[in-house]
Amino acid sequence: MSGHSKWATTKHKKAAIDAKRAKLFAKLIKNVEVAARVGGGDISGNPTLYDAIQKAKKSSVPNDNIDRAVKRGSGEDGGGADYQTIMYEGYGPQGVALLIECLTDNRNRAASDVRLAVTRNGGNMADPGSVAYNFSRKGVVVVPKDGTSEDEVLEATLEAGAEEVNDDGAQFEVLSEATDLVAVRTALQDAGIDYDSAEASFVPSVEVPLDADGAAKVFRLIDALEDSDDVQNVYTNADISDEVLAALEDDE
Repeated sequence: MSGHSKWATTKHKKAAIDAKRAKLFAKLIKNVEVAARVGGGDISGNPTLYDAIQKAKKSSVPNDNIDRAVKRGSGEDGGGADYQTIMYEGYGPQGVALLIECLTDNRNRAASDVRLAVTRNGGNMADPGSVAYNFSRKGVVVVPKDGTSEDEVLEATLEAGAEEVNDDGAQFEVLSEATDLVAVRTALQDAGIDYDSAEASFVPSVEVPLDADGAAKVFRLIDALEDSDDVQNVYTNADISDEVLAALEDDE
């Protein structure tokens, strides 16, 4: 089971905490606004917006907030910020590679926040390109099990471009080329299979196995990064075994 999926699962549990929940809402709403700005406010012609809205709804973001974000992004309402996507690269504890995706209207603030979080938590920044080659841009669709089998998921998505289906415990993770993401998601819908999220993500080619100490430090670093309003996603090549994850949950 890959580390980034486990981290997403762990993060989902933590999202119940109000402070985290508010930050998560803000990031999901920002995602919707940017998708509407880039591709327009009509979801039938903007699959990225469709997926951003679906993800926000799955995380219980109120519909009013989503609608306002679409209007701001598409220009129906004024007041939308001019967000830029910036990628930062670095290394965390035990040599874990970090790709930090920011969506910000203030490059200096984002750079400062990221550098501070990384250096204070046992990591260091890296030159552009020195970490990114460890990752590939992939379409990632997360499917809850809910009585659905791995074979059913694979059968529904194979012709649409699915490359592999990973069993991540409570869910399946369907990987494809980023350009096949919409086709894979649509194939699941056509087969009547529900999914939790569909988005282009960065998937590591080689993973670094972590012990409990390293995993705890990496989680702290990711927490610190995600505390910044400008940080949208953190991708790592951490490989955390079920045993290490269980040990960390026992310590909480």
